Amino acid sequence: MATPTNQTRRPRTVFRRLDGILLLDKPQGLSSNQALQRVRHLFRAEKGGHTGSLDPLATGLLPVCFGEATKIAGGLLGARKAYETVARLGVVTDSDDADGQILRERPVPPLTIDIIDAALRQLTGRIQQRPPIYSALKRGGEPLYAKARRGELIEVEPRPIEVHAFDLLNAADLLDAGTPNLRLHVECGSGTYVRSLVRDLGERLGCGAHVAELRRLWVDPFRDPKMWSLPALETLLEQTGERVLEACLLPIEAGMASWPEVRVNTVQAQRLGRGQGLRGPYPSRERQVAILDELGRGLGLGEVDAEGGLRPSRLFRWAVAGAEGLLPAEG
Repeated sequence: MATPTNQTRRPRTVFRRLDGILLLDKPQGLSSNQALQRVRHLFRAEKGGHTGSLDPLATGLLPVCFGEATKIAGGLLGARKAYETVARLGVVTDSDDADGQILRERPVPPLTIDIIDAALRQLTGRIQQRPPIYSALKRGGEPLYAKARRGELIEVEPRPIEVHAFDLLNAADLLDAGTPNLRLHVECGSGTYVRSLVRDLGERLGCGAHVAELRRLWVDPFRDPKMWSLPALETLLEQTGERVLEACLLPIEAGMASWPEVRVNTVQAQRLGRGQGLRGPYPSRERQVAILDELGRGLGLGEVDAEGGLRPSRLFRWAVAGAEGLLPAEG
């Protein structure tokens, strides 16, 4: 048998410093981390992270942060999100989606739009939700899905979430005595599992349910996203090269729109870059703010204290580099 030569091996990626945000259309079948690593290698980005996992079954918007943009990724995790999902009634799975093992099947009772809408309203607003046992939530430093795969008995406590909208889009197949599917629209806050919403909807309808399809439509502040698929990015790289590929990235400032904005002049920016605070007042209803220079370039994130003073929290490397000169005494 022939031994593989070095010529047949995939060349090692030479990574580079790269900053920006990619709005990836995650394909079905990949975990969020697998999708992240694929695009990170395509762009040859030294550092990358995503802003909120999607299940392998799910498709749609996965914002990927490269380089200094990873410093704002944590703030985007708590952003409001929207999904379209298909709930399959009458079948309950251990993962609450179509990738899981079937636990039980139950007949679907006669349902009307009014009955369905009433059940949806019960799952809208500030509610308590029990996350799926097959989830990335950690207990004892280990994800719950790892414990579940070993067959451990897991009790998951309900936790508060906010569901801004849970609406019926289509029930034609169900009402025509076809496949018992409901197409639904969901808008929710941080920590919400659409799988759990669909599971609980099935229980309220008396038949159980699981997620058959799931697509994330948008994540604040990207309400009307131009998403890029993996095949499209691969084609761009192959046909046009890295310069055109980089044009797919949004600037870091596009991801800072969710925070209140504070603009500072050159001297103030230097002080912040040295880790010094600024006397205010800097009005803000929220403690964390986006700091920009006079030209609108993002410098990083800061915090406004109770007295209205501004302190740096996570600054980008150019904000720190810009503070190398001598600073005048504060007046």
